[in-house]
Amino acid sequence: MMDLDWASMVGFVGTACIIGAYAYLTYEDNPNPFILHGTNLTGAALLTVSLVVHTNWPSLVLEGFWAAIAIWGLAKALRGRRKNG
Repeated sequence: MMDLDWASMVGFVGTACIIGAYAYLTYEDNPNPFILHGTNLTGAALLTVSLVVHTNWPSLVLEGFWAAIAIWGLAKALRGRRKNG
């Protein structure tokens, strides 16, 4: 069995964040967008760290889009909070 280095472990934590966010979205009838998109952004950032060390260009591009969508979702939630605030 191959030992996992720190970058792979960081990547696994990122994967857990993204899977957890998707499970949260599926489980909750009215999910908190800050939890959902914040967890997705954290996961994308952690996976990006792993992918910079162990470069996989298609996955790195995917994480860039994943992070951008999460940032968009957070911005949308902030605008909604200010509008209703």
